Amino acid sequence: MDPQALLEKTTPREGSGKISKTAAYYVAFVALGTTGAVLGPTKERLAEHTQTQLSQISILFTAVSLGYLIGSFLSGRLYDRVFGHPMMAAGLLVMAAMLVLVPLTPLLWLLFALFLIIGIAQATVDVGGNTLLVWIHGDKIPPFMSALHFCFAIGAFLSPLIIAQALSRSGGITWAYWALAVLMLPAAVWLLLLRSPAIQSVSQDGMAKPVDHRLLALMVVFFFLHVGAELSFGGWISSYGVDKGLTSEAGGAYLTAAFWGPFALSRLMSIPIALRFRPSTVLLGGLLGCLTSLVIIQQWPDSSTALWLGAAGMGISIAPLFPTSISLAERRMAITGQVTGWFLVGASLGSMSLPWIIGQVFEPIGPQTAIVIILIDILLALGVFVAIKRTTLPLVQHSEAPTS
Repeated sequence: MDPQALLEKTTPREGSGKISKTAAYYVAFVALGTTGAVLGPTKERLAEHTQTQLSQISILFTAVSLGYLIGSFLSGRLYDRVFGHPMMAAGLLVMAAMLVLVPLTPLLWLLFALFLIIGIAQATVDVGGNTLLVWIHGDKIPPFMSALHFCFAIGAFLSPLIIAQALSRSGGITWAYWALAVLMLPAAVWLLLLRSPAIQSVSQDGMAKPVDHRLLALMVVFFFLHVGAELSFGGWISSYGVDKGLTSEAGGAYLTAAFWGPFALSRLMSIPIALRFRPSTVLLGGLLGCLTSLVIIQQWPDSSTALWLGAAGMGISIAPLFPTSISLAERRMAITGQVTGWFLVGASLGSMSLPWIIGQVFEPIGPQTAIVIILIDILLALGVFVAIKRTTLPLVQHSEAPTS
């Protein structure tokens, strides 16, 4: 089904308003995606700029994730109380300001503060986009949610390409950060020109869906694991390739793009897939694909072909997990700002801890540990997914019927 057809039951004004707001969220998530992928291919240059070791600069992953944690916790509650569009616009403008300052900052502790603020702003935009989109589209959300996160993937794909060009042309990363800062502005202005959706605390159809706290806890852990794997792979794959002698520094940025490019394509393909397959089916396929991709890299550690194939396969496989997890949860509970905030709390904890752990063992033990750690993480995620299936099994056949 064409997503546009899902709007036909509304009046022309309502349909037009939904289209404009949905498009604004999509543009905002392209901008958000560029910041999500910026640290991985630039961390070596930031380490040089601050005269620190790679194990020390990896604390910036923790800074972003800690900010995400704080931002998710606070903004999730605020979206249930205040108008959403000004909050999302503020988050984008704050990100722009911090991106301008990052390449000018020579002290690690100041960079930590800047990336902490970036994380808070990222979470504000992330919670807002996911929550407001559900409020607009209700139980028709799966294709729209997949499209939203496809837009994030586009931004994540563009970011390392911009960085690679900056490295090739200027030998530095300053212009890359400033270009990404400019990309925040159109979405912020657009959101400020649109009226915010009405604040909701129940599902679009007016029927309250009680929150199963065990299911909520499992979903938070699931977000912790698969987002931790996503950010760890995207953040460390360039360093892995360079350290193994399989690519150059600029090539490492393109290797990062080889992960985010198929990631974006997979998010695009997940839009029609969301109309035809149950969320649980998509999640299982994605997890198994991640395991296969990681095993390919692990089994042929000195093969550049295996590395590039594994990076692409990992991008394709892990891309649907985040939006599909939200779609699965929407069928089981009301998606308020607070619930979305809890999901992103789990995601931020995962993206805080796993990349940092890899940073501590990457140099002293070797780059292969990064793949092993992410592989173990995905195996744990598969176990949590089985627990989620068992929790929702009595109602899955009724609630997970594909949208026709």
